[in-house]
Amino acid sequence: MTQTMTRTTHADVRPVSRWVAALILPIGPAAIALLRYFLPYDTVDDVPTIVTKIVDNLDRSSLVIWLGYIGILTLVPGAYFVGKVTRRRAPWITAIALFLVVPGYLSLPWTAASDLFTWSAGTAGLDPASIAKAVDVTHGSMNLAGALFVVGHVFGTIVLGLAMWRSHIVGRWAAVAVMVSQPIHFVAAIIVPNHTLDLIGWGLQAVGFAAVSWVILRMRDDDWQPLP
Repeated sequence: MTQTMTRTTHADVRPVSRWVAALILPIGPAAIALLRYFLPYDTVDDVPTIVTKIVDNLDRSSLVIWLGYIGILTLVPGAYFVGKVTRRRAPWITAIALFLVVPGYLSLPWTAASDLFTWSAGTAGLDPASIAKAVDVTHGSMNLAGALFVVGHVFGTIVLGLAMWRSHIVGRWAAVAVMVSQPIHFVAAIIVPNHTLDLIGWGLQAVGFAAVSWVILRMRDDDWQPLP
């Protein structure tokens, strides 16, 4: 009886996965930076004011919604790819960072839902007073999502920047840029509303993530993903 041994050769997709990771990394924070800059209202505005500003700026609000969708698709993969690089030298800090930031980012669709509803209602011709009355009634999950988003993405990004610092994967300037990005965003969104400063805050995270992208592009495939 003769047995024939067949060897199956699999394509090495690691170079492609590195390029995809490097491309995705800065897109999310860059999209949110632009979103925060073009947002037609201030975060601290009351509901009737927010509704009125969205309805009065439907084209601008549509751009903001598209940017939010891009962020929703790319923020979690971006954080994962940073963690993939930092976890070898800073495993615990990376784990804490992802524990905070991933649920925060996953909560973003809930926090953006009211803007999408307001845009749809305004485009349909509903009056702002009626829209505001509906928007002001929120489900408990939206309130929880808002809290998770704020805590997760602010503190999680600080810790992720610390993981970048401790792992020495990038220059310390890049780690500091990520660490200070969300405190700057918090100040610009809540304390002293300023859309340009908000653009700078999220932009710093995009720049810091872009530095990680460069590191990933220069990695050997075995360092990126060892073969089994």
